[in-house]
Amino acid sequence: MAYSEKEGLVEVETCESRLGELRIMAVRILLVDDHPIVRQGLRTLLEARPGWEVVGEASDGREALDKVESLNPDVVVLDVTMPRMNGLEACRLIQQKGRSSGLEVLFVTQHDSPQMMREALDAGARGYVVKSNAARDLLEAVEAVSQHRVFTALARSPQAAC
Repeated sequence: MAYSEKEGLVEVETCESRLGELRIMAVRILLVDDHPIVRQGLRTLLEARPGWEVVGEASDGREALDKVESLNPDVVVLDVTMPRMNGLEACRLIQQKGRSSGLEVLFVTQHDSPQMMREALDAGARGYVVKSNAARDLLEAVEAVSQHRVFTALARSPQAAC
């Protein structure tokens, strides 16, 4: 316990109260999807989590590469199918630059396919979530990948695998 005096009163800070503060982990997130309405929905879900901040958005893989450099996110939430540069290629290039810094990639995509999920993981992603289940899986997935754990969930799978 720590004691401090404030206006003649003694405040007691317990280990439990400090532990609660430590559980809130700050996570800086970059959203990458070519549909603004999807980015808006993902932002709403993510920013409801205390300590999490969406630091930027991009609409394609090339823009994502620039934003990774300038914004230094912890997690990139990335779509597969986008113009100019798809998410798989962007993921490979992001990982070439950012793996040493602890940067992680989470795909949130319409592709409910084990083959596409394998391609995403092979490209260097740490997680894969299907958009149709983003409301169910997104927060848990970001939490996992931000802690450098794998998270995968296809729409037809009854439970996510961590």
